This record gives sequence, C-alpha cells and structure tokens, in this order.
Amino acid sequence: MTLQETIEQIHPLSKEAMDRAKAHWDGIAKPLHSLGKLEDVLIQIAGITGKEEISIEKRALLTFCADNGVVEENVTQSGQEVTATVAENFLQEKATAAILCRGAHADLFPIDIGMARDTKVPRYKVAYGTKNMAKGPAMTREEAVRALETGIAVAEEKIAAGYQLMATGEMGIGNTTTSSAVAAVLLGKPVEDMTGRGAGLTSEGLVRKINAIKKAIALNNPDRSDAIDVLAKVGGLDIAGMAGVFIGGAALGMPVVMDGFISCVSALIAVKICPQVSDHIIASHVSKEPAAQLLLKELGKEAIIHAGMCLGEGTGAVALFPMMDLSCAVYNSMSTFGDINVEQYEELK
Repeated sequence: MTLQETIEQIHPLSKEAMDRAKAHWDGIAKPLHSLGKLEDVLIQIAGITGKEEISIEKRALLTFCADNGVVEENVTQSGQEVTATVAENFLQEKATAAILCRGAHADLFPIDIGMARDTKVPRYKVAYGTKNMAKGPAMTREEAVRALETGIAVAEEKIAAGYQLMATGEMGIGNTTTSSAVAAVLLGKPVEDMTGRGAGLTSEGLVRKINAIKKAIALNNPDRSDAIDVLAKVGGLDIAGMAGVFIGGAALGMPVVMDGFISCVSALIAVKICPQVSDHIIASHVSKEPAAQLLLKELGKEAIIHAGMCLGEGTGAVALFPMMDLSCAVYNSMSTFGDINVEQYEELK
C-alpha cells in the first residue's frame, strides 16, 4: 500500500473490545488493577486488534539497518563499517538483540533499508546510506516516502505470515545524531537538550555532534509542521522504516512495541503524519538518552521498564516481551471470582 492508502485505513481503537478486556481483568480473582501497566497493555492490545482474546506468542523484532552520511563530521566513536558488521551478526545470532530474541522466543528480522554496502541481510534498500545532512538534505522527499512505504510493506509481510506482535529496532552508526536532529526540530527544543553521547562519545565528540546538528538544521531549514520534510532533511532511512511499521501496524490492527530513543523519534514522525497512530503504539522502556522522557511525554506514553537502557537494536522492546507473557498467563488462565464462588471486588470511589 502507498503511504496515503495506509493512513486512510487507520481507525480508532475498539472501545468495545477494551471494555470487555477490562471487565475480564476485573473479574479475575485478585485485587483490582493490581498488575498495573501490565493490565493496561493487554487492554490496549484488545483495542488495537478488536478482540478481547489476547495471543502474542508469534512475535517479530524488525531491525532496520542503515548508514548515515553525517558520520563524515566525526560525530561517532565507530566507523560506518560497523553497521554492516553488526547487521550480519543479527543473522548469526551474535548481536545483543538476537540473543535477547532467542531468550524471549521472538523472531528477529534484520532489514537492509539503507546500508552503505551490500551484505547477507535481506535487501529492502532505498539508498546506499543517506547524504551528509551537514552539507545538504540527508535524502530527497521521494526517498523518505519510499522508506516509509518500505516499513509499511515489511509490516504487511509479517502480518500475512501470522505474526501477532511486532517491535521496532535499528542499527546504524550515526543514528543518534539524526534522531537528535529530528527530535530537536519536532519538539522545538535546543539541540543541546536533545543530544547525548550515543555509543560513548567524549565531551569533545559531543560538542562536534551538537555543532553538526545545529549546522544541518540551519542549512536545511526543515519545516517543523511537515514531518516528512524533517525526516528527509535531517533524518535517516532506518528512522523512516520504523515510522512506516508504526503506520502499517496501526492500519492493519497489529500492536507494535516501541524501543528506545531512536524508535521514539520514529514513532513521533509517524504520529505527526497521522495522529491516530499513537494509540496503536506500545511503549516499552525509558531510554537513558537525554530526550527520551520528552519524547514519551509528547507521544502521551508511559513506559513500563525503567532500567537505564540505551543499547538500541530493539533490545528494550524485546525486554518487555517476557513481562507481557506473564500478564497474558494471568489474563488467559487465572480463575475468576465466579469460578471460586467469591464476591468480586468493587471499584471504590
């Protein structure tokens, strides 16, 4: 589907299904709301799918891999070649996200949406990396839309394959630089407040990173009211692909779990393109990156995990899966008050 066709298919959550799911939780033989956000996330999934029956056994992590021309500005600790190395490690189950997926019984799908060279990672390539945003637009508007539509297509593929839950992840040297740039523009905040050390910059490196972002924003003058313009001028192909997954999931009734900082930036782009997408996104954790809390607030999300993580790849999203499994186990198999002939708790005002 095209981006516009996908947007036209997005509808509000099913209030009826959410009410039924909440009633089921309230009927389970335990104190009301005692599992907190673990109850809320299943109610949200019921609203997304339109069904009070919850099953998330078949789940996928979609990790979008892309390179960023801004690394020319010496804003990273690692070289661009690391993107391809880590991406291939996903296939060999050597990368962190791959190991976590194995433990969480999830399938990992690395996706080459824009790496600077070809690898064994499945190719959905829009371009061989973006251009240096400090010298001009990172990509054309057409490339940004194609990358969004690539994410939509990947979501469609996984839904057709029977997956019940998706999560977003990324791999790309330089992508905290692009994400900080997009966040600064969309939130209207100072670059310094949006920019962290990424994968471990020195103080001198952080200054270079901030200056490169400021230069890129001043040069390209992205239109804050047009998320696709911001994405094209100072964003990345991995960011665009994840944004497409959020939009595609919302259109097709598939819950999508958001990872950390970069994934939140992608979600914000998706929501700026179509505000209804927000209700279909599940927040997993609060990243250690400086802008994380502000992004979650802008998205109207409360994350479940507060663990100081900032690895990326989708690791925070996958870390939520076992907690969701525990919640599902209670939801699907625990006795109700009726089963044990005990009077149900009442909501006290």
